[in-house]
Amino acid sequence: MPDTIAVAVLNWNGQSLLERYLPKLVADSKGLGKVYLIDNASSDNSISWTQEKLPEVEILKLDDNYGYAGGYNKAIAQLEEDLVVLINSDIESTPNWLEPIAARFATEPKLGALQPKILDLKDRSKFEYAGASGGYMDSLGYAFCRGRLFDDLESDEGQYNDYQECFWATGACLAVRKTAFNEVRGLYATLFAHMEEIDLCWKMQIQGWKVAVEPASVVYHLGGATLEAASPKKTYLNFRNNLIILFLNLPHWESMRIIFSRLLLDGLAGLRLLSQGKLSHVWAIVRAHFAFYGMFTELYRERIKRKQEPFKNMKGLYPKSIIWAYFAQKKRKFSDLS
Repeated sequence: MPDTIAVAVLNWNGQSLLERYLPKLVADSKGLGKVYLIDNASSDNSISWTQEKLPEVEILKLDDNYGYAGGYNKAIAQLEEDLVVLINSDIESTPNWLEPIAARFATEPKLGALQPKILDLKDRSKFEYAGASGGYMDSLGYAFCRGRLFDDLESDEGQYNDYQECFWATGACLAVRKTAFNEVRGLYATLFAHMEEIDLCWKMQIQGWKVAVEPASVVYHLGGATLEAASPKKTYLNFRNNLIILFLNLPHWESMRIIFSRLLLDGLAGLRLLSQGKLSHVWAIVRAHFAFYGMFTELYRERIKRKQEPFKNMKGLYPKSIIWAYFAQKKRKFSDLS
């Protein structure tokens, strides 16, 4: 079992979150984890507060706001530890949360990425939206979780407490093996934020690394602290980035077929939002598609650096449509999926 894990907290003007969650994270990580604060050029007092209140936390100061992907890429390049936990500043840890993670990496040499069970800090009986008990993907590239389908959060009754390989592990609390991270060239910084962890895990799977969830480790996530769920910017990034990762990781004709299908389905999603009066979100979807098409040259250059694999070769794939299962068949729980 490794002596030290780098617990890397990414921060941008999040002093209030650091005051609330960082002291407990430091206390709960002692013995296995060294806590780092990765600061994306904050203009508040995040750094001075941390230096005064938690001098044991090592601070890595970045010269600009590089987002989640760029920020962690720059930070991980400076860390010596081979195991790094990328953890949001709005995560509440629990005592001994690192032990199951360290043990799993020690016994699984091909494990590249791992998440704990993520529960909702606002309602501790339920799974949290961002990761629940492992991330999955359907045949059209829609992401969902074991414990969360769309906005339906299941109560945690121990039904998903087994260690399991999955398609992706949440970036809210993502433990990575640095050798695997470096092998796939880290996070794709162009994504900036949202779905970059799915892309990372997808690349790892293609290169033969395992991605999994270890529910013996539990953390609580506030969620929406950086970008609210109701934000049109979040809608824009989710729709744009989903198209990007499909294009980058799937074989050509499979990606073209699915992206064409998504053009139609995203149009239907826009009509649904229009019926709800959410005009800014409709415009966000339109902008996301035009941004994706306008990035073709950059994305093609990135694509040729990668290896592609068909969906059928991926762990954690639901081979049907989650949209059909949810909206037509009224399935609301992960366990309802065949």
